[in-house]
Amino acid sequence: MDAIENKETCPAESLLKLLSGKWKSQIVRLAFDAPVRFNSLLRQIEGLNKQTLSIALKELEDNGIFNKKTVSEKPLHIEYNLSEKGKALIPILRQLELLS
Repeated sequence: MDAIENKETCPAESLLKLLSGKWKSQIVRLAFDAPVRFNSLLRQIEGLNKQTLSIALKELEDNGIFNKKTVSEKPLHIEYNLSEKGKALIPILRQLELLS
């Protein structure tokens, strides 16, 4: 049944579900030009809290949009980079920005 449902689903619908939620598109947008860090995202996105950010980053990572990298420089930190799949979203999201 899952295979049948997936074939009937529009590919754009899958993308919209992937980026649904209040913060995911903003998080992805901030990663267009450079890797992002957790605390930097918290500072840049007004109203975002730690728990919500953590969940959103995990979902984006699980869906192949972000790669998580532990940087061993002091201080030790984690960076989130757009994966190839995530980079493919850049022109799509930029086009949507033009429409708004």
